[in-house]
Amino acid sequence: MDQPPYELDARRRGVVLAGLRDRSQQQQWRLLAAHVRTNHVHLVIEGEARPERMMNDLKAYASRCLNQTGWDPPARKRWARHGSTRWLWKPEHVSAAIRYVVDEQGEAMAVFESAEA
Repeated sequence: MDQPPYELDARRRGVVLAGLRDRSQQQQWRLLAAHVRTNHVHLVIEGEARPERMMNDLKAYASRCLNQTGWDPPARKRWARHGSTRWLWKPEHVSAAIRYVVDEQGEAMAVFESAEA
């Protein structure tokens, strides 16, 4: 690491969550749940793209949204090079993942749950 770890305060978490929702809609992906924490993000999303592509796209868009605020230097690194992705094949697995993301992360921070979930 050539920069200190990046921490998302309440306003940055709000920007990231809004960016995730916006980008998902733009790409016609269905965001089912998201929880933006101080140093990572959990989400459940459905779309016609490989999970790695979706993850990279969402990270880039969230960074762009944060850059637009002017709160951090533009060259600020925020995300790990990769992240964990899983395919969820059964409705009960999707439901369990949503519950995990929304309810099992400790104190609620910037949380979204789709009414359609």
